[in-house]
Order: sequence, then C-alpha cells, then structure tokens
Amino acid sequence: MPAPDTVSLALWATNLGRPLNGLDAWAAGIDAKMAEAAAAGAKILVMPEYAAEQWLAFKPEGLTTDREIPWLAGQAPAALERLEGLPAKHGIGLLAGTMPWTVDGRQRNRAWLMLPDGRAVHQDKLCLTPDEQDPKTWLLTPGDSVQVVEWDGLTIVTLVCLDVEMPALSTLIAPHRPDLLLVPSMTLRRSGYARVFGCAKARAVELMCAVAVTGVVGASPGTTWNPTNVSGNAVYLPCEKSLGYTGVHSETPAVEEHWGDGPFLLAKDIPVGAVRALRDRGSEVWPGAWSADHVRVVAGL
Repeated sequence: MPAPDTVSLALWATNLGRPLNGLDAWAAGIDAKMAEAAAAGAKILVMPEYAAEQWLAFKPEGLTTDREIPWLAGQAPAALERLEGLPAKHGIGLLAGTMPWTVDGRQRNRAWLMLPDGRAVHQDKLCLTPDEQDPKTWLLTPGDSVQVVEWDGLTIVTLVCLDVEMPALSTLIAPHRPDLLLVPSMTLRRSGYARVFGCAKARAVELMCAVAVTGVVGASPGTTWNPTNVSGNAVYLPCEKSLGYTGVHSETPAVEEHWGDGPFLLAKDIPVGAVRALRDRGSEVWPGAWSADHVRVVAGL
C-alpha cells in the first residue's frame, strides 16, 4: 500500500483514578474511546504504560505489593481477549498500553499494538526501572527485541517509557526508517515526565520521524506502590523549518490528576510524508543512520 502523506493519532493519558469493577468495564471504556477516536479521524488510539494498573481497583483483598505483578499478569490474557475485536469494529489500530505478561514463568512489561487486520504485535520493555527490578515491589524481566511493524504504508515502532531514553536504540532502529514511534509511559513525578517527553523529542530528531508519547495520570484506588502519576500527551516532529521549527506538532500539559477519563489529544494530520521526504533529502541537518564505529574515546588525559 502507498505510504500516506498524513496520519492522525488519538492519545489518551488514561486516568488510573477512575474506579472499575472488572475487566468488562475496562474494555468498555476502551471501546468508547476508540469510537471517539475513529469518529475524529484517528488511525490509532495510543494508551499509556501500565494502563492495566486500573485493574487493581478490583484486586483480591490483602494482595501485597510483591504479588501485584503476577496477579495483573494472570488477568492479562482475558483482558486482551476482550479487546481483540475492537480494531476491526472501529477500523483503527489500538496501542493498548502495557500490561504484565508471563513468559517462561516470569513477567514482562508488554505493550500490545492491535490492528484491524487481526494482528496483535507485542513489544516488551527493554530497560527496566529500579522498582521494576526489585523483588519487594514490581519484579519484572526485560525484553530482548524491537518489533518493527508495517501497516497501511506506515512503519511503526513502539518503545516503552524508559526505553525512549536510550539513544543506543535509535542506532538500531534508524536503518528501518520508522514513520511513527509510539511511546507509552508511566512517570510518578515531573522529573520523570520531563525525562521521557524530552527524550521522545530527541528521538524525533535522531530518527527523523514522528514520535507520539502518552502517560498515565492519577492513582489507582487499589494501588500500594504508585500514589502519584504525572503526565500528558504529545506528538513531536524533527526540528525543521518546513515543519514549524520547534519540533512540537501538538501536546497537552502535564497534570497529576484528572476529573474524567484522562487528558485526550487528537493529533490531526501529522505530516509523515513530509518528514519522510526530509529524511530522504532536504533536511537542514540529519546524520541518518550514523555509526560511531570509526570514533575512539581518549580517556585519562
């Protein structure tokens, strides 16, 4: 299929503070947001990292922090099953945030990109935070690969939260010439928000592509570990004269809580075709898939 000139995305900084009584209510909320996104012309609805923490609102009584991740992973297959038909129903893609997923008896932090053609492509978080490596809290294991997805003329890559702060991943991804980089995140404080969103903007420059980033806000009624979450939504572009200089396509401000479902951004007409053309020729400054293999570090001078 020919590559599109523009694409519109819907980003949903999900409010974890909205109480739920089960997976059916969670899926119904996503169904409604997908209908809203589709009606507005979005091609993909992007949800944040650990959107599944909303499930803690109906966790078993007495579940301790160190058992939350295995319990969430136990709900995940049934949750994913409830979402399977929604992309075809609405005719748009869904990045369903992330959820713990059991692999070989241990849990990974896994994002799911679900497409109207029936595909569900997972992306595991590669670089874990200290809390995600602590047996006393949310012990997880890292992933080991980056998935490059081709759909409707678009090349799409997902990086989960801290992964977007790793410039080395850009070196691996750049040869695949992505059009969209999707970044679901969870940041407890404004410092984390600034790191993730700032690095997402840098990746737009490095990869010469559009980068969409969103994060959860508020706190789940059942949480024992994440009492605050600060985030918003943004779509970043390369900093080029023809794209408006600043590298910001659209954004919502960072908030700690929300009165409703969470901040929602419709990023209309993201100029992926123009960005692709700049990547091929005509950008002010872009090194492409530059390699530092010929560079040596001289230390101890």
